[in-house]
Amino acid sequence: MRLRKLCGHEGSGHGLVTLAVVVLALCAVTPSQAIPLHRKKKEKHAVSPNDPTVQLFNLFNNSLGGKLSGLYLLADVYPNPANPAEQYQRVLSVTYDKSLFFGRLVIHVRSVDKLSPSQLAIYSPKQIFNFGGSDTEVFDRTQPGSFGDESGDLYLHSAASSPLASAPITDAVAEEYNMLVTKYILPAVRKRAGQS
Repeated sequence: MRLRKLCGHEGSGHGLVTLAVVVLALCAVTPSQAIPLHRKKKEKHAVSPNDPTVQLFNLFNNSLGGKLSGLYLLADVYPNPANPAEQYQRVLSVTYDKSLFFGRLVIHVRSVDKLSPSQLAIYSPKQIFNFGGSDTEVFDRTQPGSFGDESGDLYLHSAASSPLASAPITDAVAEEYNMLVTKYILPAVRKRAGQS
């Protein structure tokens, strides 16, 4: 009786027939046709084997047993945005662990004043990284591919003296990531894997 009231046909059998037709029509709609009821998944793009992160993950997994720690690297020199006469140098710490679901590849970036040749001769990259104090950026990857295209990608950034916080992955951020991987990290990992 209550169902017939809802269909507006109390006392007649037409309400049940109408309800049955509506239910059958809804069942006939495929999930991809029912856009409001089913969100379309983001299309997966095939990742090129030439992608630097694919190459890096392959080196980690095939030549280094799926793990890497203790890799410290000096990277590029760049001008201080607030005072272009001052120059900073990026110092990287790279870790990888295939067994992790999130954050398999993590690149910690710290900035220090540009080092003199004598300082570079005295201090190791690990010591210089520790002089940097705290991270200015962190690139966190779970899957290979273009940085920002994968759902597991995370970028943290510290502006001025503020702590690290999640930030959007812009084209400039993706370019910086690619530069760090191709110019510094990939050659160092190849060397460590014996593939100079």
